[in-house]
Amino acid sequence: MPNPKPKKADWDSLVRKYKQYIRLERSYSDNTLNAYLADLEKLRAYLTLADISPLKAQISDLREFSMGLQDIGIHPRSQARILSGVRSFYRFLELEGHIEQSPAELLEAPQIGRHLPTVLSVSEIDEIIAQIDLSKAEGQRNRAIIETLYSCGLRVSELCNLKISNLYLNEGFIKVEGKGNKQRLVPISPRAIHELELYFQDRCHYTIKRGEEDYVFITQRRGTHIGRIMVFHFIKELVESAGIQKEVSPHTFRHSFATHLLEGGANLRAIQAMLGHESIATTEIYTHIDRSRLREEILLHHPRNIVCKD
Repeated sequence: MPNPKPKKADWDSLVRKYKQYIRLERSYSDNTLNAYLADLEKLRAYLTLADISPLKAQISDLREFSMGLQDIGIHPRSQARILSGVRSFYRFLELEGHIEQSPAELLEAPQIGRHLPTVLSVSEIDEIIAQIDLSKAEGQRNRAIIETLYSCGLRVSELCNLKISNLYLNEGFIKVEGKGNKQRLVPISPRAIHELELYFQDRCHYTIKRGEEDYVFITQRRGTHIGRIMVFHFIKELVESAGIQKEVSPHTFRHSFATHLLEGGANLRAIQAMLGHESIATTEIYTHIDRSRLREEILLHHPRNIVCKD
């Protein structure tokens, strides 16, 4: 029977055998072999942090790993190479009898060209949020996280690194540090502000580690800022609880943000600027878009921009 939780030595043994396999049986060059092993380390780090055995990983776990590669900005061609290595590793585990069937058989390679991302409807987002148990210590925090992801169109890494010192809630903006340390101002909806204010009432009772005080979203147990994997996992649980049959990740809320604004008639340049896309994230582009007009576009067209009466 496969060991459900391999220790480091078990991981090392599997990797050592896999290295022999691709060197001797597949006749890969040293460069290709080293690339495969380096890519495998990415999967190993992900599964180890998530406390998932490689022998027990499911297709859903591998898809979350794949979406994480996209979220941190790895180029689609590099994603495709990494996932090719993942499929190779699981074929090896299957051939050697470590697992009965490879969970990576149906792991899709990223689209190199254009593709339509998964988008949630407003009602689906509401249904996901409705699954949050506010009686739990992390309930209001998770509610604030989803509203912030959706209302501001953030990448999950931007959300995890969001600082209190970069919140300008009275003015209706937050400052976000995106790829390449580029900063941008993003309007935040009254709904998200309301959920953040409720969360801050809970947060003031957290025991927060030194150096972590300025991060917005904190783990109650460790007192450190929240990580990407934790966000992936609790969103996955909420989506399953809501019975939504879509592949949903934190990035899905970013896609939904952009799609709903576009469908509502918002200016495309305003949407691109809010997302921080490199193609227009230049000083020249920002000189052509008045910031007050940007805020007006978002507040006018985003479904969440209804002042809370509670």
